[in-house]
Amino acid sequence: MHDCHNETRKAETPELKLVSSITEMQEIRQSFCKSKSIGFVPTMGYLHQGHLSLVEASTRACEITIVSIFVNPMQFGAGEDLGTYPRDLERDIELLSAYDVDYVFYPDAKEMYPAGFGTKVEIPALSTGLCGASRPGHFTGVATVVLKLVNITRPTQMFMGIKDFQQTAVLRAMLKDLNLQTEIIACPIVREPDGLALSSRNVYLDAVQRVQALCLHNAIKLIQALYADGITDSNQLIDGATDLISEAGGQVDYIQIVDSTSLTELPTANDNCRIVLAVFIGRTRLIDNAAIRA
Repeated sequence: MHDCHNETRKAETPELKLVSSITEMQEIRQSFCKSKSIGFVPTMGYLHQGHLSLVEASTRACEITIVSIFVNPMQFGAGEDLGTYPRDLERDIELLSAYDVDYVFYPDAKEMYPAGFGTKVEIPALSTGLCGASRPGHFTGVATVVLKLVNITRPTQMFMGIKDFQQTAVLRAMLKDLNLQTEIIACPIVREPDGLALSSRNVYLDAVQRVQALCLHNAIKLIQALYADGITDSNQLIDGATDLISEAGGQVDYIQIVDSTSLTELPTANDNCRIVLAVFIGRTRLIDNAAIRA
């Protein structure tokens, strides 16, 4: 019988504990009372205000908050930015220390994928289109690592941003299909004052590209305005947005109007639709999404 860990949250900010070992993280988790609410925020680090809004939501809702920092090699394809993906653990820990975070779990790749590791988690129905079409294997990597992280930390709630709308849908399906007792709390997209969705990859943009990147948000606003004017033909809505992005210097990977739950592409838009898009600004691929009814 384990003693209850961290029985009452101290009035002062608790000390942040850093954990890099899976075994240690599991032992810590094992020590919590069964009644404790455990919030979990999975990240790849290089934290920005979007991540921190998830941390804040977790610390508000849960008695214990665990943040993971792990740049997951399994979700990067050949030629993608695994080697150059921004990393700054010291900075991340400094940012997290301003919040009531209890544990930062930062395993390395050998810890997460030891020699002989071969299991993969696939959710084909939700993973093959949209980002899955241009990043084959990406969501298999995401689902596999998140399943591992959820099994290690066993949170009651996992906090995720809806900027990664498809990812949230994939992981929700995985948790349901595999009978895991973790609930996803989807949190709003955090944007810069000019509308650009926050992303760790925004650091790749130079000054000119930073302005061009506004075309994603502007394309969404255009589709919302056209829909509000009564246009429901998806092709017509997408054509206008495609032109806007091209004129701004962006290159469309995809723009789709999909059902918010099934992610099925819809020929005719309705109030339950989501606008989802991915655009290359130079060599940087950015994503965004929004409800069609503004």
